[in-house]
Amino acid sequence: MEVRIQREPFDLGAEANAFSERQSGIGAVVIFSGIVRDLPGGELEAMEIEHYPGMTERSVAKIAEEALNRWSLGDVLIIHRYGALKPDEMIMMVATSASHRAEAFQSADFLMDFLKSRAPFWKKEIGGPRTGWVEAKREDEDALDRW
Repeated sequence: MEVRIQREPFDLGAEANAFSERQSGIGAVVIFSGIVRDLPGGELEAMEIEHYPGMTERSVAKIAEEALNRWSLGDVLIIHRYGALKPDEMIMMVATSASHRAEAFQSADFLMDFLKSRAPFWKKEIGGPRTGWVEAKREDEDALDRW
C-alpha cells in the first residue's frame, strides 16, 4: 500500500505501469485518474487544493487500509495532488489490484467515494463567476451510503 500527497505532477502511464509490474499472481488491476474539470465557458483559471500535512496522509492511509481489509486486494496506490492546478491537469490517481476484477473495481470505487467526500482536502475554484470554495455535493454524500 502506498499513499502519496504531493504538489508535483505525476506521469499516469509510468505510475500505472510501475504499479502493474509490482503485482504477482493478480488477475485484475484497476486504475482511475481524476482530472481538473473546467467551468462551463472555460472560465476556470485554477483549482486550489489545500490540505493539512500529516492529517491528510493519515486519513487517506486509514481508508486504504479499510479497502485492503474489506476486499481481497493485492495492493493499493493513491496519489493526490495539492496546490494550484489548471484545467485538464491530473489531480489524483487510485490503483487497486485483486485476483478478480469485481474486487478491484469495487475497492477502487469505494476509495474514490471516500476521496471525493471525506478526505481532508479543501478545493477553491479561481476564475469565473463562481470563484470560491467548492461546496460538498449531495450526490457525493449519497454515494457513501453504498458502503
